[in-house]
Amino acid sequence: MNREDQAEMDPLARKALERLLKSSDKHVAGAATRRPTLTDSSLSEYRELRSLKAKEDFETVMAFAQAEGAITVVRPRRDIQGLIERIELIDAIKLASILGKVPHAVRVQSARQTLATYLAGHLVLNDVLSSWERLKKVRGTGPDGVTKWVMACDVIAYCQAQVALGAMETPVRDASARLFKDSKRIESLVPCLDVLLTGNVEDDARSEAEVLHELGLYREQQPVRLSGNIVVRRERGAFPLDRPYCALPPSTVLGIESMPSQILTIENQTTFHVWARQHYDSNVLCIYTAGMPSPAWRAMYLRLLSGLPASTPVHHWGDVDEGGFRIASLLSQCVAEVGHTLLPWKMHPADVPESLRRAASARTVERMVKYAYETGWNDIAHELTKGKFVAEQEG
Repeated sequence: MNREDQAEMDPLARKALERLLKSSDKHVAGAATRRPTLTDSSLSEYRELRSLKAKEDFETVMAFAQAEGAITVVRPRRDIQGLIERIELIDAIKLASILGKVPHAVRVQSARQTLATYLAGHLVLNDVLSSWERLKKVRGTGPDGVTKWVMACDVIAYCQAQVALGAMETPVRDASARLFKDSKRIESLVPCLDVLLTGNVEDDARSEAEVLHELGLYREQQPVRLSGNIVVRRERGAFPLDRPYCALPPSTVLGIESMPSQILTIENQTTFHVWARQHYDSNVLCIYTAGMPSPAWRAMYLRLLSGLPASTPVHHWGDVDEGGFRIASLLSQCVAEVGHTLLPWKMHPADVPESLRRAASARTVERMVKYAYETGWNDIAHELTKGKFVAEQEG
């Protein structure tokens, strides 16, 4: 059937065949156990037609689809000229061709081939494909949106290359224009970028700013917030931090002139502000990570730590959830580069009151435990396995 024939196909017949193809997609995906078939209830509109021509138009399409080997049309045994009783699917690919469509399973396979070269670098794409196979969308995309995932992989590779060259912060629209000749394209890819960065198709979506921040991209540059009675060396001299905190471009923070009793990083803004108001006169240097720290933030963090003796305690305080331990895992790699060890601050499951605990899925617990082990917090990983809950830092 050519495109003109497809366009002129009887609308009711097309509707019925499309329903049959959709049923086939569900059957192949394991979402339906019954063989794809149209029965009395699905054929009720056809059976209620009053016009003989309308019925003939419907039946002509079905006769053609049967002749092509796509379906089998079943009529009453004693009246082969009677109304169609049932339509059974024989070949989904032929049916899809008649309708000018592609079966869902074929579209997923095509997406898998498109993503083949990216799978090794982004294992979560296997979960994306698995979700699509089960007819589940991931961040609003199905297999027809595979190009977005390819572009998102390219964005991450580009940002990593920029950081390796020393460009820690890049305006997002400049990067987008260079990569795609479209200054707003990267912003449209944030849902895909979020999944690729977290490695989790099930996690809650983060804000656009937080996702871009992790990549070293920005709409508006964000300062780093630091608190404590500490003298910080900057481009134009060494100055004590203001009360209750200072907000500075991370590239201008070069080191520490006074000796803090410890370093404490805090994941969430509200918690940081509470700490800063209460402890701005202490000799604890507290730094807000703004969620997952950016490349520029991490470079600043390394500069601050490199001037401290290894005996200086370095703590992190974040959410008791997958994101919190993912941040801790990254920070632990940073501190290890300059001879320090990251320690937990109020992130042990025993620190969380019962009233603030929320049940976590087995998958979430598994990933929390993974990141806790990567951080070197083996005792916490063990307790997370038993606790099976998450909690927000603000509690």
